[in-house]
Amino acid sequence: MRTSLLAGAVLGSLFAAQAATAQTTVIERRGADVVVDRPATTSTTRVERRESSDGCATKSVTKTNDMGDRKTVTKESCD
Repeated sequence: MRTSLLAGAVLGSLFAAQAATAQTTVIERRGADVVVDRPATTSTTRVERRESSDGCATKSVTKTNDMGDRKTVTKESCD
């Protein structure tokens, strides 16, 4: 029983030593320099500023592209 247990321990340590000396492969990816040509779009930008008597100011920026999509961003700041 002792010899099989000892033999198992020796074989286990040999497999562990072999796993520790395994080679490591490093794969590097180098992407190609890609240039994306985007078609020129005609967009309209409208900026609207408002100030109130209580010291608050509001700025709204509306952009519309040639497809008719519209996006508005509003920022308000108060002193």
